[in-house]
Amino acid sequence: MSKFKLKWPGAARRPYILMIAATVCAAAWSASAQDAIEPEAAKILAAMSDNLKSMPSLSVTYDADQEIVDLEGQKIQYSASGTIALDRAKGFLLTRQGPFADAEVVFDGSTISLHSKRVNVYAQLQSPGPSVEAAADELRAATGLDAPGADLLAIDPYAVLTDGVTKGTLVGSAFVGGVECDHLAFRTDIVDWQIWVSKGSNPLPLKYVITTKWVTGAPEYSLRLSNWKSAGIGAAQFKFTPPANAKKLEHVHADVTGDISLEVGE
Repeated sequence: MSKFKLKWPGAARRPYILMIAATVCAAAWSASAQDAIEPEAAKILAAMSDNLKSMPSLSVTYDADQEIVDLEGQKIQYSASGTIALDRAKGFLLTRQGPFADAEVVFDGSTISLHSKRVNVYAQLQSPGPSVEAAADELRAATGLDAPGADLLAIDPYAVLTDGVTKGTLVGSAFVGGVECDHLAFRTDIVDWQIWVSKGSNPLPLKYVITTKWVTGAPEYSLRLSNWKSAGIGAAQFKFTPPANAKKLEHVHADVTGDISLEVGE
């Protein structure tokens, strides 16, 4: 049996799907969460959420840093970059290039394809429905894939982000990539998280940091988002054709580190 691991970040604020969609079942945030968030912080986060929800399609470039604490207590940071293209009615394309993978995940409305360009192997899953949400739900159920940042592209980012929040504040102004932002900080029982939202009439998340505070060393996952676009997303991007000589793998799952493992019997 051969085994190939498609690395993806694994320290999420909750078990989740890809960075391109989130579960449709996120409940409305509770009255206690509402009271815990400062009004100005809630206003900024809600405006960002409404802006993202208004986009039927979008694309964005990301840089991700994942911290891991080894058995000796040393903290190691792994970095990767990639792109997201999403049409909420047609599908998605996620690419990732990092120390462990040069990979893509594609959904075309019926089939979810995971492909490693580095070793030319792929695996496929059938989605139970044509929506991005159904595909993302199936991917999570079938693989256990854990990816921080999916919260930002949920159907209702505000409800998902504020679920379980015990405190939310506006820290102040900051700059990310030369763009002035509002810096917000939130707490839950399990993690602390921060988000930097661009100021102005088109509020977008430019940086997102999650701290797993009860894990030794408090490792962080950080995400920088740039080059946001809401047009020019063609359905052709969501079609996957296996390259010549590509090997199809039969088993896909996430291991305890959050990596995706793909296996095939020989």
